[in-house]
Amino acid sequence: MLARCTAAITACVALGCGGEDKAAPDGGAGDGAPVSCSEAAGWTAAPPVGGGPAQETAAVAEDGKIYVLGGFRSASEIVAAVRVFDTAACAWSDGPPLPRRVHHANAAVVDGTIYVLGSMIEGFVAIGDVWAWNPKTDAGWTARASMPVGTQRGSAVVGVIGGVIYLAGGLRSGAVAQVSSYTPATDTWDTSLPPLPQNNDHGCGGVVGGKLYVTGGRMGTTASRSSQVFEYTPGGAWATKAPMPTARGGTACGVIGDRILVVGGEGNPGTPTGVFSEVEAYDAAADRWQALAPMVTPRHGMGAAVWGGALYVPGGATRELFGAADAHEVLRP
Repeated sequence: MLARCTAAITACVALGCGGEDKAAPDGGAGDGAPVSCSEAAGWTAAPPVGGGPAQETAAVAEDGKIYVLGGFRSASEIVAAVRVFDTAACAWSDGPPLPRRVHHANAAVVDGTIYVLGSMIEGFVAIGDVWAWNPKTDAGWTARASMPVGTQRGSAVVGVIGGVIYLAGGLRSGAVAQVSSYTPATDTWDTSLPPLPQNNDHGCGGVVGGKLYVTGGRMGTTASRSSQVFEYTPGGAWATKAPMPTARGGTACGVIGDRILVVGGEGNPGTPTGVFSEVEAYDAAADRWQALAPMVTPRHGMGAAVWGGALYVPGGATRELFGAADAHEVLRP
């Protein structure tokens, strides 16, 4: 873990601390030790996740806030919590909880509204429930049209193109290759899209230049790590792109400029924890990968979100399978 900022100047220099220190929120790590947000380049520490450890979450960004949705607090506890990090105030708060306790949720933002589109519940059972919440106008979550029967799943790669939410792959009694889309404006689903070239779950990706990219993932087991990268143009077909240098699943992604940043993951045979620290950036225009500074706290099973040119990586697990953490670190490449 990153050392927390203290009164010692050397400690704050090591973390790239800036601005006024703020106390850790109740339920977070650090035993009240002061922490600070920073705009320094590279990896820096941020206040630990409000409400405590969380893994297998979804994360989205909207209007300067990072929203962390659901997940496991421990191997035996799933939560409906919505944890909100204000990037300007450098502080956590709680949003209205999800309608039920879920993990591996699929989430996206369209026109200021956050959507959860499918997830998993106890026993790793996939559900197709869809919920929407606009933090500026809504008191809580409302139900929308569920995923069609037979397409419900969690752990999909999600991207928004032209106001339409695309979900590629996912987990439903094993990895699937299904691709579907949801149009919030009409509250309708399209399940006729071409499938991924291979079954895939626990991958991540993003949208660059109006195309959806799926990077890495796995094909149903932790050991079945993929390095494959697929590109989808709406109305067209999937294309295979330059593979990711480090094959892995359980990663988190964020798009900054024309690059997709892929962080962490699990299934690493080279470490006792089984977790990857690798951070690799995919330049979609050049179809090329670049290694970046590794994670300070290697994790898997977290969501990540981009705001203000920075990738926020809250929570996750520090060991393979279960090992939820409240670490929260920010990458400014």
